[in-house]
Amino acid sequence: VPGLEGVIASETHISYLDVENEEIVIRGYDLIELAKNVKYVDLISLLLDGYLPDDAQQKEIEEKLKEEYGLPESLSSIFKLLPKGMHSMDALRTGISALAGYEEDLENRTQTSTREKAIRLLAKVPNIVANSYHAKMNQPFIEPRQDLSYSANFLYMITGKTPTESEIQAFDQLLMVYSEHEMPNSTFAARVITSTQADIYGALTGAVASLKGTLHGGANEAVMNMLLKAETKEKIEPMILEKLANKERIMGFGHRVYMRKMDPRALLMKEALLKLVEEKGNRELYDMCVIGEEVMKREKGLYPNLDYYAAPVFYLLDIPIDLYTPIFLSSRIVGISAHVDEQNQNNRLFRPRVK
Repeated sequence: VPGLEGVIASETHISYLDVENEEIVIRGYDLIELAKNVKYVDLISLLLDGYLPDDAQQKEIEEKLKEEYGLPESLSSIFKLLPKGMHSMDALRTGISALAGYEEDLENRTQTSTREKAIRLLAKVPNIVANSYHAKMNQPFIEPRQDLSYSANFLYMITGKTPTESEIQAFDQLLMVYSEHEMPNSTFAARVITSTQADIYGALTGAVASLKGTLHGGANEAVMNMLLKAETKEKIEPMILEKLANKERIMGFGHRVYMRKMDPRALLMKEALLKLVEEKGNRELYDMCVIGEEVMKREKGLYPNLDYYAAPVFYLLDIPIDLYTPIFLSSRIVGISAHVDEQNQNNRLFRPRVK
């Protein structure tokens, strides 16, 4: 089956896409309801431990993350040596791969050890994302702050500004909706690598390479570049129609799973975008997106996927476009780590055939 479309590759207790009921089910919970009612750190516990934490458990996770925020000095030095034109996903791939060299318990694949590594990665990867970018731009590194929550600290390390409560909420929801999505290409790549009994850092390095592609994680960058090129709501429809006439792909629309309905994560980000534009006093970007959505539904019968409405949310949070996909990967670490652990606990080497 080309693209393995419809092929069941694994059994999982982690998540399920219930397309008919428009739900993304994470260990029995609707992801959208979770994003509206709890925080990303709660989702860390749900995905890695199988349950939502109480207040004390949530605080414990936050503290463990803060303990692991820092990077080895030699790893920080590597960022300054990377080519300035290097894509941020390649810098992230390099950083995660190098980080494996500092892991003392690398080959231990027990659930306890995998969880510990996942927490370390969740803590350090935002630092890699932010400061590898600052190095590329010849900007000073921004050190993590212990007084900020996980999501607030991540956003702070990128922008250098203390985020507002509404910005923290929008960013936290972004991390949540990108955190887990059953078996997309990057998660499948990580499970295939894990099936060889490779370590979690290797699995995540492969996932980064997969996610860089524009047909997977890179779509959010393409969406924002299209919106910026259009400039105004009056120009977005003619631009899309011209692209369609030239048989160009419009990024941010269509999905292998959500073919007849709107991606529920996109709907949540549409609501988050509206809140942000109203706070900032300029609806232009929101109106552009709505017009684009209507044009694509009318002309092609396609609905927005997550990337379409996530991209302008990233933009209004003052996040550089180069970092959209690295942040996607950062949020997905928790979901991929859960899949790595599940693959380890019931492993069978992936070895398909050809015809």
